[in-house]
Amino acid sequence: MATDYYAVLGVRRDAGQDEIKKAFRRLARELHPDVNPDPKTQERFKEINAAYEVLSDPQKRQVYDLGGDPLSPNGGGAGAGGFGAGAAGFGFSDIMDAFFGAAAGQRGPRSRTRRGQDAMIRLEITLEEAAFGTTKELQVDTAVTCTTCSGEGAAPGTSAQTCDMCRGKGEVSQVTRSFLGQVMTSRPCPQCQGFGTVVPTPCPECAGDGRVRARRTLTVKIPAGVDNGTRIQLAGEGEVGPGGGPAGDLYVEIAETSHAVFQRRGDDLHCTVTIPMTAAALGTQVPLQTLDGLEEVDIRPGTQSGQSIPLHGRGITHLRGGGRGDLIVHVEVQTPTKLDPEQEDLLRRLAMLRGEERPSGQFAPGQQGLFSRLKDAFNGR
Repeated sequence: MATDYYAVLGVRRDAGQDEIKKAFRRLARELHPDVNPDPKTQERFKEINAAYEVLSDPQKRQVYDLGGDPLSPNGGGAGAGGFGAGAAGFGFSDIMDAFFGAAAGQRGPRSRTRRGQDAMIRLEITLEEAAFGTTKELQVDTAVTCTTCSGEGAAPGTSAQTCDMCRGKGEVSQVTRSFLGQVMTSRPCPQCQGFGTVVPTPCPECAGDGRVRARRTLTVKIPAGVDNGTRIQLAGEGEVGPGGGPAGDLYVEIAETSHAVFQRRGDDLHCTVTIPMTAAALGTQVPLQTLDGLEEVDIRPGTQSGQSIPLHGRGITHLRGGGRGDLIVHVEVQTPTKLDPEQEDLLRRLAMLRGEERPSGQFAPGQQGLFSRLKDAFNGR
């Protein structure tokens, strides 16, 4: 019975090349003779090699799917378990990747100069500053280039030297024996940590890092319309990198403080004004200190508690695009809880008058004067 190569690798018959290669690498790490010397495991390892040789080659796979034997001498195969260059899609690099990963092919020393990290600072601003924008000065503690060594990391008058262990390559090699023969592996040099150079005399100011911490002052322009959580990016104002590398970015996160009168919802502002029921019935004007100055809010006769009055264009400036949000004034009608005899009598007479049938929105005879007296009574006149 012919071997089921798909079952050997544990993949579906319609599996793609990436899936087949991943399955092979996983099994190769588990069944390699250097990892598991059991003779049965070695036979299994040969099986997955043969399966991968066939399924990774489109022509051989087609022959196999049609019932042929792509590994027979007539089939042009390299033989079961072969590792020759003629096995399409399979070679020594696949074995190396299975054990050491794609990074095994990377070579060369690491640079001591690297980009710095980004930094973030919170900045509290008022509602007014968020609405119209402002300019702030920030005190920032970040890493800056060491002025003593100019970021080189070596003490003045000295310099970095080529590592004598790896001879500047940044890595050392080791030869081991396997079923493939001698295999050479590489790893970062333990003496220079992969840099290829060593610093015999580090800078006394930065201890060889090429940077020190310092406090500096930045001027930040806050655009109109920012909100809680808005982040402003200052390119190149973050941490200087090791070895005097380029600085990262600084992010200023906005924290808007609460306001005594207004509540912000997006770019709209909301507030509540409380008026007596006489003012709600007769109408009045209520002074309100807005972000733009003192304004009179017009309370129309018959205003109900919970009703809202919009003041267009009195809210927060839109961060993107022109214009501003609105100021929404919510009216709360206050009902008196304690009445003196005169006030109670006036209210009872008002209730009797309101029981008469009159056109909507009009006062009965004598009702207008009663409202005025009622208002004066509530206001202590």
